[in-house]
Amino acid sequence: MRVLIADDHALIRRALQSLLHEQGHDVIGQAHNGQEALELTLSSRPDVVLMDLAMPVMSGLTATRLISAQWPESKVVMLTASEDDDDLLEAVKAGASGYLNKNIESDQFFDLLEKLIRGEPALPAALAPRVLDEFAHADAAVPPHEQLTRRERDVLELMAEGVTSDRELAERLFVSENTVKYHLKNVFGKLHTRNRSQVVAYAYRYRLVGDELSRPA
Repeated sequence: MRVLIADDHALIRRALQSLLHEQGHDVIGQAHNGQEALELTLSSRPDVVLMDLAMPVMSGLTATRLISAQWPESKVVMLTASEDDDDLLEAVKAGASGYLNKNIESDQFFDLLEKLIRGEPALPAALAPRVLDEFAHADAAVPPHEQLTRRERDVLELMAEGVTSDRELAERLFVSENTVKYHLKNVFGKLHTRNRSQVVAYAYRYRLVGDELSRPA
């Protein structure tokens, strides 16, 4: 597993690097703030970014949001001392795949990272119900298309304009075809659609082409 560590405390970065190396993982870089974390993620493309929540220049939340939009293949795990429910929920909304407290035991830490690589969220059992409860209520209140990320909206709008192949979408968005497939999967799921034709029909029904976001009268 290729890991990027983002934390403004040098001692914590060194401790994490040593711990990860002992388990056979490759630490491909260290960032002192959120801006560096974003830049290193886009240039090095790690499998996992261990992201501190509060950092100078750019916060971990902002960096996570930008990484999720620009390179979602890198899974971000917030590693923080905060136990605030609001921080947890904001991190998940920003696109984090996990949220771990810095006082976590090393065995549990690596168990959760292994789950992350298998596609499962890296959330301790005590935190999972909070996330599920929050998003159960949020999903009921928010129209499906308002749950799309900016990048997912870009995919939707291009499809509505007639750009429907993975290759064309990738070329227009300057991303890989695998990234396009990832976004499409999310779009299908969030809009409760089964294919591209249904997505295009949804876009026109709710006038989602361009900057308009109004529901039909």
